[in-house]
Amino acid sequence: MVVIRLSRGGSKKRPFFNIVAADSRNPRDGRFLERVGFYNPVASGNAESLRLAFDRLDHWVKNGAQVSPTVARLVKQAQQAATPAA
Repeated sequence: MVVIRLSRGGSKKRPFFNIVAADSRNPRDGRFLERVGFYNPVASGNAESLRLAFDRLDHWVKNGAQVSPTVARLVKQAQQAATPAA
């Protein structure tokens, strides 16, 4: 099964997460099918903390990918941030 989840990067005490579509049998930071965005929880100043490619996310969900709870929360957060700007 394909799952859309976070893959951790960055250094110690400075996390950075890629949002990826991956086979659920692969390890968290292992091989993935496609990178659909990123999340930087410690972004400061004008740094971008969340970016998602909604078209690719929709593509994977329409083809049966499951979204992890954390990614679902981030997607909802990104959609709320995008609607007032539109």
